[in-house]
Amino acid sequence: MTAALSAVRPDEPARWETGNMQPTRPGRPDPRAQAQQAQQAQMAASFAGAVDLAAVKARSEAAARAQTAPPPGAGEPAAAPGSAVVDVTEATFQTEVLDRSFQVPVVLDLWAEWCGPCKQLSPVLERLAAEGGGSWVLAKVDVDANPALAQGLRVQGIPAVKAVWQGQLVAEFTGAIPEDQARAFVTELVRATTGGAAPDGIGAQPQPTDDPRLDAAEAALERGDLAAAEAAYQAVLAEQPDHPDAGIALRQVQLFRRAEEAGPDALVAADAAPDDVAAQTRAADFLLGTGNVEAAFERLVDVVRRTAGDDRERAREHLVELFAVVGDQDPRVGAARRKLTAALY
Repeated sequence: MTAALSAVRPDEPARWETGNMQPTRPGRPDPRAQAQQAQQAQMAASFAGAVDLAAVKARSEAAARAQTAPPPGAGEPAAAPGSAVVDVTEATFQTEVLDRSFQVPVVLDLWAEWCGPCKQLSPVLERLAAEGGGSWVLAKVDVDANPALAQGLRVQGIPAVKAVWQGQLVAEFTGAIPEDQARAFVTELVRATTGGAAPDGIGAQPQPTDDPRLDAAEAALERGDLAAAEAAYQAVLAEQPDHPDAGIALRQVQLFRRAEEAGPDALVAADAAPDDVAAQTRAADFLLGTGNVEAAFERLVDVVRRTAGDDRERAREHLVELFAVVGDQDPRVGAARRKLTAALY
């Protein structure tokens, strides 16, 4: 493990990465994979890298668990479960990081005993967490003792600091930074997430519930019937247009249907006709459906960059639809949005 990580200079730029920050739902089959296995096993395996249809419910379940946990507080002993500073292992990551992040933002401090810069940064973060009075939690992870966590979080250099909010990675930096910069980081994190609200205020939030109207859609996914799942989600949205789960699930199912219909041949067709916007959008759907998120975005950004008028607008609108499928919290969406803006202007 030591050979795989290196201390990073403080003047190196912060890096954004994505990892599997979604809370898991043990025992629940992946409906996306099941849906595709029913028709095309090879494509199903590829879809495993794309957006997870089960993630919305998994986040709701993690939020429900957080409702029953005591809010973090500065009065708890340091490194004790529920305190503002806690040592986290692979066994406690779900509870102390993912579930807790539905109460307050959680800042991961990834360190190792041999890392000199870690010994400079960690005391600063611990002091700031104590000052925060439970408005955020510092979760310390020894990367040598927890290599699977380090790998899952895509840690390439330490000290590494990653912020988690509602089960999602939302910000990060690498390397030891001065205290004023660290303070600014956590201050902005709290402001952007909870606005500095007291942790016990979370009790006023609505409890997540299991909507039985989604059962028909999930059953359709489990038997591989994407068309029936789409119809079921549409029925839910007809009754409740602002349903928190059905909207994103519908967009994902529609993407998988389009990706399946396009198939691998869509890439060949698009490469043969670079000015055909419809061919490019089909290729982008296939790429996103098979987990090649950045390639899908880049293809449509390139179309926007090269075209004008109606063609450019069609490509832009389709790209924005794909952003909605992946979700604004994914840093790849933020990067692609910046490229889109540059291409437009």
